[in-house]
Amino acid sequence: MPYISMECGTLTDEQKSRLIKELTETAAGITHIPAEFFSITIKELPDRNFGIGGRSIDRIKAEYAVKGTGKPE
Repeated sequence: MPYISMECGTLTDEQKSRLIKELTETAAGITHIPAEFFSITIKELPDRNFGIGGRSIDRIKAEYAVKGTGKPE
């Protein structure tokens, strides 16, 4: 049974539903394995528990908001 796991920040129920549907459809189409054999897990991580480049995601988002540029320093 194929298993897909995704780790990300907090998502809405709609986003999770769409991810599950579209990841399954895409993987089934590429592998030619029936969609009903796929299982999907979405692991949500709080922004303060996830970091890139030595900074937490919540800090990076705050810096984007302050600058209003959409680009970190």
